[in-house]
Amino acid sequence: MRIFPAAIPLAGKSIVFVGTGPLAEAKVRLFLSSPARLLWFCEGPAPSGFETAQNLALLHRAPRAEDFRGAALVFLAENEPARREALRALAKGEGALVNAVDQPGESDFQTPALVDREEIVIAISTGGAAPVLAVDLRAAIEQLLPQRLEGLVRLARELRGTVKRVLKDFEARRRFWERSLRGPARDLALLGDEGGARKALLKSLNAPAPEAEGIVHLVGAGPGDPELLTLRAARLLREADVIVHDRLCGEAVLTLARRDARRIPVGKAKDHHPVPQETIEALLIAEARKGQRVVRLKGGDPFIFGRGGEEVAALRAAGIAVEVTPGISAALAAAASAQIPLTHRDHAQSLTLATAVARAGAAPAQLGEGLNPSAGDHTLAIYMGVAAAQRLRSQLLASGHPPSLPLAIVENASREDERTLYGTLDALPDLVTQESVKGPAMLFLGSVVALGRASPAPTQPLAAAALA
Repeated sequence: MRIFPAAIPLAGKSIVFVGTGPLAEAKVRLFLSSPARLLWFCEGPAPSGFETAQNLALLHRAPRAEDFRGAALVFLAENEPARREALRALAKGEGALVNAVDQPGESDFQTPALVDREEIVIAISTGGAAPVLAVDLRAAIEQLLPQRLEGLVRLARELRGTVKRVLKDFEARRRFWERSLRGPARDLALLGDEGGARKALLKSLNAPAPEAEGIVHLVGAGPGDPELLTLRAARLLREADVIVHDRLCGEAVLTLARRDARRIPVGKAKDHHPVPQETIEALLIAEARKGQRVVRLKGGDPFIFGRGGEEVAALRAAGIAVEVTPGISAALAAAASAQIPLTHRDHAQSLTLATAVARAGAAPAQLGEGLNPSAGDHTLAIYMGVAAAQRLRSQLLASGHPPSLPLAIVENASREDERTLYGTLDALPDLVTQESVKGPAMLFLGSVVALGRASPAPTQPLAAAALA
């Protein structure tokens, strides 16, 4: 974090502005709705549009050192560098934080783009580097926030002392606010019925706290890019008490969680399973029985080679509530990123998702069996196939797939180090070795591979490519 957008209470504080022109006016206008006392030193003509401001004093003179004394913030809209530096020195000498407008290198702080809903203020800052981007982000956030949200915050502020007196325990207060601000009181406040919302909050406060009931959410984290999460997955991460996560979920996804949520890594790698599956299931059950909201965060989708079915069965058997939130599976993410259509009206009317890894003690699946390779209308997507490249080639060739069948390997799909490699079935093991493919990768085989981004141009019609 390069910058910290601190929240400064403004009640009883003074803010000083120096200068004229549109930039100065914009800074003053930003604080007109605040409870702060505003002092504007404006040596030029009186600006119009500020006559009715109750908290603004307009002074037609240059500021002196004592004018900056006790100021919470100072804004200098002064174009002349020497004069700006002299004013900055006066303000700094009185201990004020100074913003030299449009001069981030001379400023103690930058003015963020603000979503201002009276009781809720959201700051978006780029450290002065890209203010236009911050404004665009503000507009996007404004569209997401429901109207009348400030009424709910106002009620919470008014009742905060009462709640603290009634509920002495911090954890009990947290549970109360979570239960109340996500329940009927919130709904009433958002409808504009603040009186009804207040009654609902007080009723919830005076009622015995219900015993916490644990729940486990199996959540698909997708391929690692947080923008590919579902909205529900992002919300569940924010609300989770405990997050039990795989190795491939991605740190960027985990940053969406609450800072105080407990994170428990249980990731597996090839031939390295530090936390056995049975232990993971026992952990989920134990945490849920404590009344915790548990998110079992799994790379891709929980039900596509993620052992989600086993975990659901274990939780059901233990009487634990369990819900499943799907994620974008690696096959879908990798194919989309490489622009390889997994199905295509002219080239692939069926799709097989397969894994090259078998369960413990079982023989690997015979991939390719039951398919008709001569039809040339099928796509095969193989998970965890890099380490088994030699065996996969042998199996598919033995089942009648042609050596020249188009192949793509998408490594680290959706991440910064993503890459796509193209070749043929016969060259699969050599491609893996020569390119040192080590990261999580998807293998795609079929004539649709030739449609992918930056794929080698086919030397013959696509429909016949799989028959070559």
